[in-house]
Amino acid sequence: MKFIIRWGINAVALWAAIAILPGLVYAGNWVGVVMLALVFGLVNALLRPLLELLTCPLIILTLGLFTLVINTLLLAVTAWVGNMVGISLTIADPFWWNSFLGALIVSAISLLLGLILLVVIGEGHPSPAGF
Repeated sequence: MKFIIRWGINAVALWAAIAILPGLVYAGNWVGVVMLALVFGLVNALLRPLLELLTCPLIILTLGLFTLVINTLLLAVTAWVGNMVGISLTIADPFWWNSFLGALIVSAISLLLGLILLVVIGEGHPSPAGF
């Protein structure tokens, strides 16, 4: 159940980023966005731990801001893999900034929806420190 909720959150976040940012060009319907969210989840599950481990000193040195660069890279990889499997998400020029802003939008909306669903489902109010 948790997987399906996370998948839905990713789908809504990706759809919002595509709708808000003109540099993310998507030619397809909502089913493609849902499939792209699955690709996004798989890319995050497989590559994020490795990238965070390899860049741990940079993450610590930048007080966590380097995770934005990791998110940017993961969105670009998602677009690349999506294009390979027939889901047409194109990141227009300037590539880096559109990837960065897209990843920022996806991260912010995913965080917001995750917190809202955490409270609505009834797992309690999240505390700022995570305790």
